[in-house]
Amino acid sequence: MSPVTDHPDTDLPTRDIARALVFDPSNRLLLIEYEAVRPIDPADPDARGFWFMPGGGLEPGESHEEACRRELSEEIGVADVELGPCVAVCDGPFHLFRKPRHARERYFVVRLASDRVDTSRLAETEDNPVRGTRWWPLDELAASAERVEPAGLAKLAQRIAAGDVPDQPFRLTWRDA
Repeated sequence: MSPVTDHPDTDLPTRDIARALVFDPSNRLLLIEYEAVRPIDPADPDARGFWFMPGGGLEPGESHEEACRRELSEEIGVADVELGPCVAVCDGPFHLFRKPRHARERYFVVRLASDRVDTSRLAETEDNPVRGTRWWPLDELAASAERVEPAGLAKLAQRIAAGDVPDQPFRLTWRDA
């Protein structure tokens, strides 16, 4: 299967993507804040920030697991991570990046031995401006009014941190993205 194909239900290109729920030893979740190409809230035209997991598109011949490892090395400077299971999927049109796409995303669990990451190369690889990264305590993430993609991520992260890793991947959805 090609990493980018046309999706039959839309004129957007399809992109296969691997992302990681990256936890530190304190069970905080690492997220990246991007600047959207359009307002994310029609009532607030200046609201353009959204939070997303590290990861990115598959290159030709790569598996989701290989792409996830490569992306984590590129984006957060962590190489040779041990990937946990695929715990969620999210498929559908996504319009907050400069290049809209029909995203087919797969999410893997990664537990790091420390909270030390190197994001110095992150902005070089991204379509949209990167505003920063943050280790989110899960209770703060669940209570936050910030735009976090996809919907349901905080609840899933809380479940995983509590030791309840789903046997089958959950289906998450985009927030009107």
